[in-house]
Amino acid sequence: MRAAFRYLGRGSWLARRDPRVLLLAPVLFVVGASQLRDVRHLAIALALALAYYASARIPWRSTWLTWTYLLVVISLVALINALITGGRAGTFQGQTHVLLTLPPFGAELTVEGLSLVASQVVRYAAFAAVGIPIAFAIAPGDLAPAIRSLGIGDRIAYMVDLTVRFVPTIATEFSETIDAQRVRGYDPAARRGGPITRLRRAAPILVPVVIGSIAGAEDTIDAMDLRGFGVGRRTWIRRLAYDRRDWLVLAAFVAFVAVATFLNVTGQTDHFLLPIGPAA
Repeated sequence: MRAAFRYLGRGSWLARRDPRVLLLAPVLFVVGASQLRDVRHLAIALALALAYYASARIPWRSTWLTWTYLLVVISLVALINALITGGRAGTFQGQTHVLLTLPPFGAELTVEGLSLVASQVVRYAAFAAVGIPIAFAIAPGDLAPAIRSLGIGDRIAYMVDLTVRFVPTIATEFSETIDAQRVRGYDPAARRGGPITRLRRAAPILVPVVIGSIAGAEDTIDAMDLRGFGVGRRTWIRRLAYDRRDWLVLAAFVAFVAVATFLNVTGQTDHFLLPIGPAA
């Protein structure tokens, strides 16, 4: 695997933290935010997540497309879910406030459904804010040692590391294959013909990329076998150690989980926000 995600957070406050912090913080955040339903509570969680994300100093020009894609997909999925259920989910089980009915199937857009949409969009946007720094603020060589230091086995640590590297590697090979085929007269921008014709025209791109990926995977396997991977416990050059700031960050996320759990157990956050009174 000759590529990795770009180290966009290099030198930032978050990138200087122990990489295990960047792995544990999203897990703790998901545990806490998953217990929240009220969009007001989730908005506070989103603000905390964005502050955490901002500490990575990831350039917006490099991630705006990722954010746009995530927000569009999250919003569409949440809206479709609200239309299918009519807002009758969670604490909204009875009569709902219908705003309009959409043809041809009579799907209802309700106030309750919009409340569900808002809660889901805010929640998953917060998840993305604490998750994206894993790809861009952890040094490429620190991911596997960090996973191993958390007590996870060598095989799983390397599997995760190679999987993360696989995505940008495929993207690089895809771009190089398109350039090589353009030199040979291939026009990837052509839109002539139907779906079957377009699929056949994609063969000069897809076939080399797939074959190259398989060959690359076999080379990686051979290289690991030659180095005796899996025959015994591995040692690691990279030594990780928490400092005082690392412990403070983890303590803040543990406190967030404790507050969210308290609100959930006491029933203060198990209801979605309804901006108008219950339906008659």
